[in-house]
Formats: sequence, C-alpha cells, structure tokens
Amino acid sequence: MVKSSSEKIIGRIVTTIGVLLALLWSLAPIYWIVVTALKTSREIYAVPPTLLPARPTLANFNTALFNSKFPQFVLNSATVAISVTLISAVVGALAAYPIARMEFKGRGVTARAIVMAYLLPPSLLFIPLFLVLQNLGLINTKTGLVIAYLTFTVPFCTWMLIGYFRTIPRELDEAATVDGATRLQTLLRVVLPIAKPGLAVVALFAFTHAWNEFLYALVFVHSNDTKTFTAGLTGLIMGDTFIWGQLMASSVIAIVPILIIYIVAQRYIVEGLAAGSVKG
Repeated sequence: MVKSSSEKIIGRIVTTIGVLLALLWSLAPIYWIVVTALKTSREIYAVPPTLLPARPTLANFNTALFNSKFPQFVLNSATVAISVTLISAVVGALAAYPIARMEFKGRGVTARAIVMAYLLPPSLLFIPLFLVLQNLGLINTKTGLVIAYLTFTVPFCTWMLIGYFRTIPRELDEAATVDGATRLQTLLRVVLPIAKPGLAVVALFAFTHAWNEFLYALVFVHSNDTKTFTAGLTGLIMGDTFIWGQLMASSVIAIVPILIIYIVAQRYIVEGLAAGSVKG
C-alpha cells in the first residue's frame, strides 16, 4: 500500500518527536551533571534550582584534579580497564573461533554455557569471588580486580565474536588450510584482519564495562592506591552529606575518556554492529 503525502508527513513528525524525547531522556542527566559541576556550593543547594549557573566556576574541577586522590583513581581505572580489554579480546577470539568455525561435540552446549556465564548477576558472584581472591592473596590489588572483571567481560566478548566470526565465509578457512596454514595461523592471518570492526566493538564494550563497574571495585579494593574512580567517588558521600560539586566534577572528568573513545571509534562501532547483526 502506497502512503499518502499527509501520512508520510505525520510519520516524520511522530519520528522526530520520538527522537527528540529519546535525546532529552538520555542527555538531561549528563546536562545536569555538567551544570552542577560548574556551580558554587551555595547555588547547588539553592531553592528553586537553576538550569544555568549564575556564576560559572571551575573550582570543583580544580579541587578534583589537584586537591584530591581522584587522578590516582582514574589512573587505576585506566590500568584495570586496559588490561581487562586486552585479555578479554585475546581470550574471546581464541574461544570464539573454534565455536564459530569448527565442528566438535558439545559445541552448542559450550556456546549456551558462555551466554549463561555472562547473564549471571554480579551480586551472586561477588561473595565466592571474594573468597577465591582472598585465598590467592589478591584482595585489594589491581590484579585481583582484573581477574574479577574477566568473569563477565570474557563471556561477553566470546559471545559477540562468535556471531561476528560466523559472518565470515568459511571458504577462506578452507583456502588457508589448503595452503598449509594451521588453525591458529588461519585465525591470526585470515580471520582477525577481516574481523577488525568486530574486535573494535568487543574491545570498546569490554573497556566500558570495566571502566564503569562499581560493585566489585567497592568490595575487592579499599586502599586509595588501588581504588578505581567508581569506588573512589563514594569518599565524597559522608553519611547523609553529599559533596555535590566535587562529585559532579569528578563524574564529568570520568566521562571524557569514554566519550573520546566512542567518537574516535564510531566508524568501527557502526561497521562491527552492522556486520555482527546478520549471519553470512
């Protein structure tokens, strides 16, 4: 059925309104964080609240960057997130390739087990994980935090790469085998170069998960030398008192690295998600 011009106009208006509402819903909290970070303490607690700072100030950013432990927390988060991302991408690729490209008994069960492992809520795992890390002497260490994060990033990366590897023609593997390549050589020299967009996607999501994680960071580390920024922000909450200015300024600083990464890797993200959404 061909739509009339009036129906098309109404459809566009409805779509535009929906997009604007979605943007408002998504960006309003970020806007409020930025605005609050630029306000003085007096204005933050003013009633009624102001949508724009009357006298914008960078004092909260100055305090967060130069008079607190927050830079150390951000460095710890970066160290942990980068380590988790690299390990998850490597292990995920090595695990996803045989499941996606090879035939063996229990392949389907293995794939489903990976999904189940990812879907397990962290609130069920942090107690047994705490006991494991405690027995290994890794409590209050960044190494222990990396190991804890791998419990949810590796299954996620593996599952995503399984779907992506399945979009790559199997004939490429067969041609590499005919040329004398081993399975590992086929993965490294044939499959992974083609799968760069998919790797970029899983690496970005693994980094984001590790960067934003809060529960494990709060439970497994407690010293300022090892805290990530998500756990470090709790130091700005003292009972029922919230140091809103520094809290919001620190949050803005923590958002910037993720924002930059997403902007730079936007093309790879779109290509990876689009290619991984269909089976070739």
